[in-house]
Amino acid sequence: MQKPISIPVVPAPAEHEFTSNCDGGEVVALMVLGDSMEPEFIEGEILVIEMSGLANDGSFVVAEVAEEDFIFRQLMRDEEGGWQLRALNPAYPDIALSGLGSIKGVVTQKKKPGRRKEVKYYA
Repeated sequence: MQKPISIPVVPAPAEHEFTSNCDGGEVVALMVLGDSMEPEFIEGEILVIEMSGLANDGSFVVAEVAEEDFIFRQLMRDEEGGWQLRALNPAYPDIALSGLGSIKGVVTQKKKPGRRKEVKYYA
């Protein structure tokens, strides 16, 4: 059995400054937290997000919903032709978007930690 490695957790700067070396064409990995996207996305799964991905109706995205506040949801067209972010868990409300400028990345795949063959891809 392989010995677990320790990964240090570093707190965010007090000034809440967010800096990134991502140029928009980068791919990042994030872990699902919470139950808002169940049953498709379970807490602890790893998401691969293309920062310059093209978001379409039905895409799973990471969006900035308030200054320095990011959320993982499904992008959907509403009845008036606008856009909204929808949680798959009906216990969470939809969030209206004023435009697609708040979309920061598109989920391209998910993986269960520790299971090499359990990968699902998204277009």
